[in-house]
Amino acid sequence: MNIQAYRDEIKFRLTGGVVRLELPDESIDYAINAALREIQRYICSTRVVTIPYEKCIDVKDFKINSISRIYRVEGYSDGSDTMGSGPVDPMYAAQWQLLSGTGTLYNFQDYVYDFASWNTLLQIRNTISTDLAYIYDKDKEKLYINVSSNIPRKITMEFVPIYSDVSEIKSDFWIDMLMRLALAIVKQTLGRIRSKFTQSNALWGLDGEKLLQEGTDELNSIRTYLEDNTQLIYPID
Repeated sequence: MNIQAYRDEIKFRLTGGVVRLELPDESIDYAINAALREIQRYICSTRVVTIPYEKCIDVKDFKINSISRIYRVEGYSDGSDTMGSGPVDPMYAAQWQLLSGTGTLYNFQDYVYDFASWNTLLQIRNTISTDLAYIYDKDKEKLYINVSSNIPRKITMEFVPIYSDVSEIKSDFWIDMLMRLALAIVKQTLGRIRSKFTQSNALWGLDGEKLLQEGTDELNSIRTYLEDNTQLIYPID
């Protein structure tokens, strides 16, 4: 949903398409953006991107709010970009030996067995290992990754992005929460405007105080719900 869709729905909910809303579009947009800024700290929808491994990676182009996990892409490698410089698959070596005849190389069979065992051990260790250790410098937008051995060629980064526009939110849940929060802010703002002056001996009155209370109650309810259901497994920055 783009900001126009949010604005149109808010107008319809407050006016039913019958009465005129005294707030200009710019004020409604301001309330929507204020709701986006507030809800940003609670959004836990992540994105996944695979990038070449470096000890220090500049991640400013990804607009990262917080990083959740860093994974290996390949099971093992020497970290070099040179073709053929990584470990040799022992199955290829065994097939080559089978086609070229047995016993042609001195101690080659023992080498294949030892290398196959080491290769299997690496795969098992990488399968059961934890995520890679990292430090994210949010101020300089630098990602530092610690790999003690078996440096991968690429890493996969899971992160919570920064949303600079409401149209970037794709989750139906967070679209709904953003709409509810923006609507409550508009109700509160509109209620303050309508209740600024009181009327006496008038044949009609405004619903300013009622709308103000309704917006305040909805804001408190939404904020309580978001705080109670915050995904603490994701970093809060």
